[in-house]
Amino acid sequence: MIKKLPFLTPLIVSLTLGLAPFTPEPHLLGKIQWVFGGAIGMGWIDFFDLLLHGAPWVWLLFSMFQWSLSLIKST
Repeated sequence: MIKKLPFLTPLIVSLTLGLAPFTPEPHLLGKIQWVFGGAIGMGWIDFFDLLLHGAPWVWLLFSMFQWSLSLIKST
């Protein structure tokens, strides 16, 4: 089953570390809203934090893309 869903680990990491802390809103969503709001008052540490919380989602997208390409090639 794991070979059929190679993006299961990135999915779990994205939903846990990528969104933590969860209250009052997921941290990543707050950072993205801050950037789209003009990033006023953001320091370098905030951009680094955005990178760290966004990395699991990039990994997930890459894994799903790779998985979909392998499905296309196998047909």
